[in-house]
This record gives sequence, structure tokens and C-alpha cells, in this order.
Amino acid sequence: MSEAEDFARLMRELKERAGLSYGALARRLHTSTSTLHRYCKGEALPAEFAVVDRFARACGATREEALDLHRAWLLADARRRAGTAEAPEPEPDPEPTVVVLPDPEPVARGVWYRRRAAVVAAAGVAAGAVAVALLAATGPGPGAPHAGTRTGASGGPSAGPSAPVPPRSGSAPAPAPTDGPEPAPSAGSPGPTGTTAPAPGGTTVSPPAPGRAPAVPLKAAVRSHVWTAGCDHAYLSERGPGSVPPPPVEADAPAWAAAQRAVHAGTQIVEVTLHGTGGGAVVLEDMEVRVIARRTPPAWNVYQMSQGCGGGLTPAAFAVNLDAPRPLARPVAGNDGGSTLPAPVFPLRVSAAEPAVLRVAAATTGCDCDWVLDLRWTGPSGSGTLRIDEGGRPLRTSAATGRPVYGYAPEQGRWAR
Repeated sequence: MSEAEDFARLMRELKERAGLSYGALARRLHTSTSTLHRYCKGEALPAEFAVVDRFARACGATREEALDLHRAWLLADARRRAGTAEAPEPEPDPEPTVVVLPDPEPVARGVWYRRRAAVVAAAGVAAGAVAVALLAATGPGPGAPHAGTRTGASGGPSAGPSAPVPPRSGSAPAPAPTDGPEPAPSAGSPGPTGTTAPAPGGTTVSPPAPGRAPAVPLKAAVRSHVWTAGCDHAYLSERGPGSVPPPPVEADAPAWAAAQRAVHAGTQIVEVTLHGTGGGAVVLEDMEVRVIARRTPPAWNVYQMSQGCGGGLTPAAFAVNLDAPRPLARPVAGNDGGSTLPAPVFPLRVSAAEPAVLRVAAATTGCDCDWVLDLRWTGPSGSGTLRIDEGGRPLRTSAATGRPVYGYAPEQGRWAR
């Protein structure tokens, strides 16, 4: 049995056990009934793992069954990429490029972030390997943020195009919670691929070279709409359930949130991919969390992006309690199929050839918070601070305790409590 046939068999078994029709499943997968038929017959293969994950969750797969389906898709996808004659056709969507980033190298401690690889071997075909980037970031590109001075002067080219961000009012910095008027929400600016358009960074550099400012040796790409396990997240919106469209896939979340004027509800995960821009290494010394405004959480509706999901991976991250008087980025260990992923630690060394991916999970139960991250670095040109924000605006996360919670019912085509 080929890899594609094995993947199709697992899909059929899960579908039959769940007792769901092709039409109902197709709606949950955001695809056509005919395309789903081809998946289950082994005639086509999903181009993205997100489709496989939604299928497993819709069929009520256990964790082990979901991992088996994921593994079978990896093997079939690797065979298809190798161009063998028996490989099924891919769906017509453009193929995503999966990039495995090198592990960030701590200066004084062990590596905290690792990745999983699956080896593919078949008769008559040379053995190959396919790797999955657990934090899927392709590295800074045309839309990556640049570093400027802390006074707002630009230190590099502008970030890539982004959609307009709704204006925000009443966000004057305050050290403690206030009961002032509620501002209009803002959301991340969607870039052309659905990821958040990264923000210009703010930085101070010392010592300055005589007559000219030294170049900032770092670039960062920011994703501010990262969902737990790629499927679980919630947003606050003042709109009623009748005027809110169905939940998007994670890649389309920035555009969806901007259109709904939605705010991250309760928690927000931010991923930052950093790499050096010069020939030498840059040391990331520390990361500070700055809450620059606190407001009373708005009395809006909560919209859950999933009815529940899970996976075998919990990446290591920095946890932030935005309700603390002085929030700190606290290292937290992760888990990969029962194996511990060591907590991230500073200092870290990055270069042009050795990028680093930092994940920050912020949470609040009591405020509508505007916040930013400041990364302190030291490099060949001196030292400074790189500000991580969202398109020049602060990140925003709001508490959602006691608010009406809605989940999307695909069979009914509407949001329901």
C-alpha cells in the first residue's frame, strides 16, 4: 500500500466512525465535497496540514489517531514532492514552503528549541527526510520590521504593505487600571500572506560612531495571531453573532480580526523570528515587557475559533501575566509527545545564518492592555534595544471574564452560545 493510500484509508476510517457526511465534513474543512471525496479515495492530497488537523478534530480523533494521521500525511506529502508516478495530485492551492529554522544557540546554556523529522523510505526510491518546523516561520522577508531610534527616526526601509488599522482612542499610558471610556478596538495589520505585518522596531544604540549612527544588526518578523495548537483562540468583538462571519483558519486570522475590529480575548501568543544582518553574531541579553496602557475591558462578545482541539506539541515559551504591576517574561518548558522541551533562556546568540524564534504567551483577566516587548542586544556595532510591537502600534490583549461566549456551529451555519 502506498503512502497516499494509507493516508486515505485513515481518513475513511475516521469519517465512517464519526458518521458524518461528506458535505458536513467539507464545510468544516472549508473545501468542496468533491475535493474531500478525492482525499478519501487517495486521488488528491491536502496541500496544508491545517486541513488534516481540522479533519481529525471534526471526526473526534484521539490524540494518537491525530498523530497517526499527521504522520501518514507527512509521508504521502514527501512522496508526492519527490515526484513519483503513483503520487496523488495535490489540490490546486499553492504549495506552502516549509522551512526548518536552525536551532537558536544559547551563549551559556543548552538548546531550548528542537524540531521533529520523519524519514521516508520506499522501494525503488532513494530514502528522503521531511521535517516540520514546529514554529512555522520562514524568516524575515520583504515585510520584516526594521530598527529605528527610540525617538521614532527610521533606521531602515519601511515594512511591507499592510491593511489599515482602526484608530484607537483613550490609550494614554497609565501605570494602573483606569475606568476611562472604552476605545475602539484595533487588530493586527494583515500582510499579503495572512500573517501580521511586522512592526517597525524601536532601538537605541551605544556607543554611536563619530559622525553617523551605527547600523542595527538585527531584523525581526512578528506573528501576533498565533493560535494554540494552530486552532484554539478567542477574540472579543462588539458585533453581534448575526453579523460575524465564520471563523477563519489561523493564517487568515489577521484579516478576519481586522474586519471584525476584534481584540485578542484573554490570551495572546506572539512569535518573533530574529536574525542578524551583518557578518558577526548578536547576543540577545534579555527581554522586557512594558504595559503602556490599562483600561477597563470592553463588554463585548467572545468568539471562539474552535470547539476544542489538541496536539502532541506544546512549544517552550515565555509566559507573561499582563495583570502584574511589573510584568515579566517567565520561561516555561514545553512538551513534545511526552518529551520535555527545555524552557527558553537568555542570553541567546543569533546571526544571519542562525535565526532564533521566540514565543511569548501573554494573558490577562483584569485589563484591556496595550503592551510591547523590548529586546536588549549586544553586537559588533554596540548595544541597543529592539522594540517588538504591531505595525508601529502596541500589541493589545483584553480580559474576557464574564462576557458572552459564542462558538460556531457548522451544521447550522451560525454562531451559538
